[in-house]
Amino acid sequence: MTASRPSRRLLLSTGAAAALAAPLGLAHVTGARAASLPRATVAARRKFFGPDNVSSTGAVRRDRVILSWFGVTNFALAIDGHVVLLDAWVPRGAYSRLVPTSPEELAALKPSQIFIGHGHFDHAADAAPIAAASGAVVVGTAAQCAQISQQAPGPIRTRPLDLDAVGSRTRLTLGSRIGITVMAHVHSAVTPPTGEFPPLLLPPDFTPVVTHPPTLEDLLGLVSHQPDQEGGTLLYRFTVGTFSLLWNDSCGPIRDHPTVVNQLKALPRTTVQVGAIQGFGQLSNGLRDPLDYIRAVRPRVFVPSHHDNWTPPVSSPASGYERPLRDAVATIPAASRPAIRFITDPDDYIRPGRLTFSA
Repeated sequence: MTASRPSRRLLLSTGAAAALAAPLGLAHVTGARAASLPRATVAARRKFFGPDNVSSTGAVRRDRVILSWFGVTNFALAIDGHVVLLDAWVPRGAYSRLVPTSPEELAALKPSQIFIGHGHFDHAADAAPIAAASGAVVVGTAAQCAQISQQAPGPIRTRPLDLDAVGSRTRLTLGSRIGITVMAHVHSAVTPPTGEFPPLLLPPDFTPVVTHPPTLEDLLGLVSHQPDQEGGTLLYRFTVGTFSLLWNDSCGPIRDHPTVVNQLKALPRTTVQVGAIQGFGQLSNGLRDPLDYIRAVRPRVFVPSHHDNWTPPVSSPASGYERPLRDAVATIPAASRPAIRFITDPDDYIRPGRLTFSA
């Protein structure tokens, strides 16, 4: 991604927030709460968010923030009773049926929005069919929304954000209590080594290919999405009450973009950060780049993502990242060092109890 001059635009007025609320599909969410949802939706929500957190009508309890991981940086999120997706791709192609869900089941969740971090296949390849089947609004840059719309089998709803310049940001609202800050940052990239952390090179693991061989349909689907473009890289920070969740699906060299670093540092301390740790930067600087995000955001809890074996041989299992991550985080002063809630593949796919927080 070519860095562009940071924008100073910041849409913080009440009028701007109100104007953004309607395209996020709030009527869809309100209607879903008012009446019983289809049995398939109730079943899907109980699977993704836990049976104790979902009523017989499909409503999700509002005093919990629940994340259910289905690979790479893809999560189903329940927050203040709203159900949304963070990225949208079920890993498959190099293997099949390893991740225990499908685009059809994600559509059955009836998410009101699909928030896109960036447009590469491992983050957005299933956004079009899920949006078409569920009515979810796709939220992302104009380029991401256009790409996903072109892939859809029919018309879908989108909310393009004017965030082309690195460092530009805006605010959205969801319901009456959830505020969302969206910021353009940078995709991971190889940078000259600084010597702070050694290169991190993990061996490929082809076990899933052997135990869950790919179907021809999944293999062809993976190949068809290889040309998908990034379309910019966004991070999202959700707030409800005193709880905040920051999600970044890539970890670029933000130290080369002081505006991004300064804006992240200016945010109140984040409760939970769900951040990508695998990236091109690890080839030269190990986990330096994801650690820069952690230092800036100052989360109380850090959840690693984009660290699983999503497409061997490009990827490797999450277990190989745990020790390097803990060693890197240990370099942060104790007063601002986050607790690590490590998740591993495939055991923590669709395991809501692992990532449930009080709000």
